[in-house]
Amino acid sequence: MSDIKTRADLEQLVRRFYEKAMQDAVIGFLFTDVANLDLASHAPVIADFWEMVLLGGTAYRQNPIPVHLALNRQSPLTADHFDRWLTLWKETVDELFTGNTAEQAKIRALSIATVMQTKIYNDR
Repeated sequence: MSDIKTRADLEQLVRRFYEKAMQDAVIGFLFTDVANLDLASHAPVIADFWEMVLLGGTAYRQNPIPVHLALNRQSPLTADHFDRWLTLWKETVDELFTGNTAEQAKIRALSIATVMQTKIYNDR
């Protein structure tokens, strides 16, 4: 296995993660029933996000907080949901990649989940 180095690597990671997450017993319904996620259009946006976070890309220009606050208002997001999201993300990174950027992907995901949970808690 190699490290995350390219946009194509991130696209592979995002696709594989969402394949798992959308079928997951704990969080799958959030993507399929609550958000009604269209993976074909959503995956490139998320790849843009991770490209910005990990590789210095500039295509991502959105704020993910309002989207997740709205999702939380539809169906409350719990600590268990965030824990499962993080577990699936880490597992997927580890299945596909090894190296410094792969480790950063896991560390940054924890940071993102923590900030998101704080914002959601403060919105209640």
